[in-house]
Amino acid sequence: MNKKEYKEELEQYRQHLLSLAERNLKPILLKRFSPEDIVQETLAGACSKEDFFESNPDIPIYFKLRILLFQTIKDIERTHLLSQKRDAFKEIEIHPMNEATDENSTYTAPFDKFAASITGPLTHISKLDRYAAVKKALLTLPDNDKQILELRHFDEMSNTECAEVLHITPKAASIRYVRALQKLQQSLNEITEFRQQ
Repeated sequence: MNKKEYKEELEQYRQHLLSLAERNLKPILLKRFSPEDIVQETLAGACSKEDFFESNPDIPIYFKLRILLFQTIKDIERTHLLSQKRDAFKEIEIHPMNEATDENSTYTAPFDKFAASITGPLTHISKLDRYAAVKKALLTLPDNDKQILELRHFDEMSNTECAEVLHITPKAASIRYVRALQKLQQSLNEITEFRQQ
C-alpha cells in the first residue's frame, strides 16, 4: 500500500473519530481544542506510525486509530490540566443568569449534568461497584465480543457502521452483537445485583 492509499484508508474513519472525540474531550478543554483538532492530531500521528498499523492485522484499523485518539486526549489533558502554566480551570466564562435561562440563547447551562452528579456516598460507591463488575465481565470476553460491544455502546455506532469498521456483513455484525450481549449477561449473572428476577 502506497502513502496515498494509506492516508485515504485512514481518512475514511474521520467522522467516526470526530464523534468519539466530541464525546470524550472534557468541556473545559473545548476552549482550547476542538474535536477536529484531536482528530487531525490523531491522523497525523497515524501517518507516522505505519509499522503500528501494519502489525497485528487481525485488529481493525479503526481500533488502532481509537487507541491513538485516546492517547492524544490523554496527552493534552496531562499538558493542559495538570500543568501550572495558564491554568485551564481559570478560563471559565461567567454567563449572566438571564442568558443561561433565555430560551433563545445559544448558551445551554449543563443543569442536567449538575443534577445527575448530586448523589450520596452510598449511591456513589454502588455505582463504582457496578462499574467495576461490568468492566471485569467485559475483560473476560473474547476480543471480537469486546469490539462489537465497544462500538455499539461506547462509540454509539449503528449496526451498519459496526459492520463497515469490522469488515463484515450487517447480518454478521448483528449476530455477533447479540451473542456478545448474551455472553456478557452470563458473566454478570454470577453477580447477584445483575441477576434477572
